[in-house]
Amino acid sequence: MSDKTIQLENQIALAQLGGGEKRIEAQHKKGKLTARERLHFLLDENSFEEIGMFVTHRSTEFGLDREKYLGDGVVTGYGTINGRMVYVFAQDFTVFGGSLSESHAEKICRIMDLAMQNGAPVIGLNDSGGARIQEGVVSLGGYADIFYRNTMASGVIPQISAIMGPCAGGAVYSPAITDFIMMVENTSYMFVTGPNVVKTVTHEEVTSEELGGASTHSSKSGVTHFSCANEIECIQNIKRLLSYVPSNCEEDAPALPYTEGDETRVALNTIIPDNPNQPYDIREVIEQVIDDDGEGFFEVHKNFAENIVVGFARLGGKSIGIVANQPAFLAGVLDINSSTKAARFVRFCDCFNIPLLVFEDVPGFLPGTDQEWHGIITNGAKLLFAFSEATVPRITVITRKAYGGAYDVMNSKHIGADMNYAWPTAEIAVMGARGAAEIIFKNEIAAAADPQQKLKEKEEEYINHFANPYRAAERGYVDEVIMPEATRGKLIRAFKMLENKAVKLPKKKHGNIPL
Repeated sequence: MSDKTIQLENQIALAQLGGGEKRIEAQHKKGKLTARERLHFLLDENSFEEIGMFVTHRSTEFGLDREKYLGDGVVTGYGTINGRMVYVFAQDFTVFGGSLSESHAEKICRIMDLAMQNGAPVIGLNDSGGARIQEGVVSLGGYADIFYRNTMASGVIPQISAIMGPCAGGAVYSPAITDFIMMVENTSYMFVTGPNVVKTVTHEEVTSEELGGASTHSSKSGVTHFSCANEIECIQNIKRLLSYVPSNCEEDAPALPYTEGDETRVALNTIIPDNPNQPYDIREVIEQVIDDDGEGFFEVHKNFAENIVVGFARLGGKSIGIVANQPAFLAGVLDINSSTKAARFVRFCDCFNIPLLVFEDVPGFLPGTDQEWHGIITNGAKLLFAFSEATVPRITVITRKAYGGAYDVMNSKHIGADMNYAWPTAEIAVMGARGAAEIIFKNEIAAAADPQQKLKEKEEEYINHFANPYRAAERGYVDEVIMPEATRGKLIRAFKMLENKAVKLPKKKHGNIPL
């Protein structure tokens, strides 16, 4: 073997060691995998092709000229997941704490450029202490280069961020621009300023986990879409998520072979309680309607704004996005968080040609000073805007309540839904029967010998007139009132009918969504 060949092999071995055995051991002691181990579990076996293995930083100040590592703290390249091309970068915490330098940023930008040019997803495995302080503004410029590419790639290729360690300061904004964020419990966190700065400025005592851990961001802020028990679960979720989405905005999502059979689901007939005020779990409806493909419903943002449920599933072998009011939490009411959660999901599905299925059981928007003062009007309008703008096939099933402005917002016929079905239990009205009766028949009730009895009678009168799907069906706002058991079959055929839907929006640079 020649000396040059030996030299190459030594360089490769050195690059694969990252920051060295001691730092790899320290990473393992924290319960974390190394950058290369993560890529090993993420990508198909022997599919990874590394780019920039021998890149090093160009800094000379603060002693950096005496400390260089091949790869400069990030492993970049491409490979396949279930045979589909993806571009990846994995930050290496064993090298300068995964901190971002000019060269580190250039490597990430390179694979993002390739992903855009070739129409394939980008997956970032983030584990970094932030900008490399010794490089000053050069490292900050590197972050901005990445942010710009994230923005240009938005809606063109899927972008997925996995937070597998610290992610602080400017580093959080790249994941925030991407389509989905996953975090690992107890080993990852995200925040703009850490606990020490928070204590100095606001005098609050808070831990990193409380301030920006996976549990905090999956339930309180909604910053992360998935909270994972460990890194392997996180990686499995990335693979599963990719199975529902196309490689770019010009393609359709992967489909599985499907032969239509008996699509009747009798269990749907008894899910809605007789008492219209009694809750039920909308996930039971979803599970009955979607394919029993061993995967089930892949819920997104499960622990945030639980009054609305969003996620992916397959129907007749095809990938669909589902948005559903959840009567089991806050009666399924729309509020600030649920509106923004659903709007973001709707826009993602529309970006990537994923048809939308809406299950509606909504009593209206949540009233109160807290909601009004924090902008329920503009936040609720985000969901209205998102549905109105969406050009993918869109179908709504009204299972029970569809009241007030929330009826309009939840993918009604009036804002462009293609097909709208209602179950016999549907109630489509301006407001609930009791409130409506109190307003419409105010004088009659006040003049009655027994006002409470008269209110009850007028409430029944209103229910008979409006709290049903037939007025809407007469107008064509509902295409068909169907038995619940027939829902799955109707949806499969309707989505098939809509496969070639083509809609052109008015010519414009872009809309101005009420942010």
